[in-house]
Amino acid sequence: MNKEKNNFVLIIRILIIVLFLSFWEIAARLKFYNAIFTSYPSQIILDLKQFFLSGDLVKHTSITLREALAGLFYGTIVGISVGLLFGQVQSLGKIFLPIITAIHGVPQLTLAPVYILWFGLGLTSKIFLASLMVFFNVFFSTYAGIQNVEPKLIESANLLGAGTIQTLYHVVLPSSMPWIIAGIRNGVGASLIGAIIGEFMGASAGFGWMIAYASSYFKIARVMSCIFILLIVGIILNLILDKVEAYLLRWRAVTRLSLHHERNT
Repeated sequence: MNKEKNNFVLIIRILIIVLFLSFWEIAARLKFYNAIFTSYPSQIILDLKQFFLSGDLVKHTSITLREALAGLFYGTIVGISVGLLFGQVQSLGKIFLPIITAIHGVPQLTLAPVYILWFGLGLTSKIFLASLMVFFNVFFSTYAGIQNVEPKLIESANLLGAGTIQTLYHVVLPSSMPWIIAGIRNGVGASLIGAIIGEFMGASAGFGWMIAYASSYFKIARVMSCIFILLIVGIILNLILDKVEAYLLRWRAVTRLSLHHERNT
């Protein structure tokens, strides 16, 4: 039943995409609007082919992806660590949470030139910006997840003789994992945005640089090609995260099955 439902959803998604692209192509061809501002699918496909054959597609994809994945990794590790620390040590949370919230409130686009001054035009500034944007998403989700752990679970663990580390590993982390995964999922998009913003500000390669370069020469098909590749990268990263989430939260499926069995009996 679930498989049939998933197949139906997939078919509907494909139909929506096909209808959208068809409408876009027809509207552009019949000049219902000025296609110079958006290009049209067939032209974008031709540009993607040229982009790939020239070798630039692989080059710029690898650079932006390296910056984004590095930012996602570092931002996730630091975000989870700081979130757990502040969640467990309430005094630290009370002291530093308003400061982190204030920094988060400043648009990172305005700070990007500062990071480039600090770290230069190389990969470091882009990775730092991507990491920072991921950090905020993961940190706030982790901290909120820990705050929402059922106190009775921690009390039960303490009654069973579990120490601080055991309680953290066996109770707090599993209970907070849905929140953490949600933060990482938001961080996937944030890492790509951070890398692109950094490349906009100062770079000689990467999709951010390519979009800025193509826009300055009004090569809209190339701009749309870059956006399309970024969409594909984002979808692939989220699909990978779906698999990771299913593995880390496999206990939740078991719990649901056992509850369903108890209700039936």
